[in-house]
Amino acid sequence: MNKKIITALLSLLLMLGLQAMVFGEGSAEVKAAEEGKAFSDVSIVFFPGGPEGGSFASVVYRGAKLAEAVLGCEVRYVWSDWMPDKMVAQFKDAVAMQPDGIAIMGHPGVAAFAPLVDEARAKGIVVTSQNTTLPAIEEKYSAEGFGYVGQELYPSGVNLAKAAAQRAGLKAGDKALVWGLLGQETRGLRTKGCIDALEEMGVIVDYLEITDAINSDASLGTPVIASYIARNPDVKLIIADHGALTSTMGTYLNAAGLKPGDVFGAGFDLSAATAAAIKDGWIGAVLDQQPFLQGFLPIVQIALTVKYGFSGLHINTGAAIIGPENIDLVAPLAELGIR
Repeated sequence: MNKKIITALLSLLLMLGLQAMVFGEGSAEVKAAEEGKAFSDVSIVFFPGGPEGGSFASVVYRGAKLAEAVLGCEVRYVWSDWMPDKMVAQFKDAVAMQPDGIAIMGHPGVAAFAPLVDEARAKGIVVTSQNTTLPAIEEKYSAEGFGYVGQELYPSGVNLAKAAAQRAGLKAGDKALVWGLLGQETRGLRTKGCIDALEEMGVIVDYLEITDAINSDASLGTPVIASYIARNPDVKLIIADHGALTSTMGTYLNAAGLKPGDVFGAGFDLSAATAAAIKDGWIGAVLDQQPFLQGFLPIVQIALTVKYGFSGLHINTGAAIIGPENIDLVAPLAELGIR
C-alpha cells in the first residue's frame, strides 16, 4: 500500500467518518471537511521535538502534516533539537504569536512549563502535549483541552527493559548499559524505568547520560559506545533511551568491532533505519511509541477544543514491542515514515 493510498484512507476516515457521525451526512460541516476547510480558521504552533529531518521528529511531523491537510488548520512548526531550554524559549515566542493552540513536547517538565501554560491559557490559547507527560498541568487544564498523546514513560522503560533482558537471556550478575536522559525531570522517567527493571532482575547496570550534543546529533555517539565497549567487553545488553540513538545502534556496534548478536541492542521508536537494524541483527527489541500519532492527534485535539470545546484526551501510544519476529509486519510502514 503506497503513501497516497494510506493518506487518502486516513483522510476519508476522519473527514467523512467522524464529521458525518457527529453532524449528519450532507451537513455544512461535512461539506467543509470534504473541501479541507472545516478548521481553516484554527491556527496552531506545533513542536515536533527534534531536529528537522530527524528519524523520530520527522515521523511526528508527517502525522501533524496529515492532520493539517485533513482539517485545513494553519500550522507553524517549531524545531527544537530535543533541547529543553530551547523548547521553553520557543514556547514563549509561540505564546507571543497568539495562535489558537500550541502543541508542546513535555521535555522541559512541569516546573518549567507551568507558569508559561498559565500565561497561554490566560490569553485564551489552548495548549496540549505529546511525547512526554506533564501530569500536574494536564490535571489543571484537562477540561480546557490539555491532553496527552504518547507513551506512559516509566512503564515504557520497565516494559522495554524486561522484554530486552528476557530475549537477551540475561541472568543475575550479567552487565547491561543504559544510555539515557535521567537529567531531564519528566523525560528521564523512561530511563529510570529501564534501570529499575534491570536492577530488580539482579542485572549490573552501567549508566551513561546522553549529552546535549549527542541528543541533537546521534552520529556523535559512535566514540562513546566504542570506548565503553572497549572498557567493558563483558556487556551483554545496551539500551538506548532515544529514538535516533536506537536507529544508529548498528553503526555504534560495528564501529566497536562487534558483529550482529555479540551484544543485544534495544531501544525505542521505530524508523526505517531501526527496522533495517532489527533485520540485520543489531537490535533485538524496540518499544514502538507510534510517533505518527503524536503528530496527528494533538492537531485534532486542539482543533476540536477550539471549535467545539472538547476536553483533553489522554492517549497511550506506547504498548508494542517490535523485534525480529514481527518487524516484517510494520517495516513497510516504517519505510513510509508512518511507523
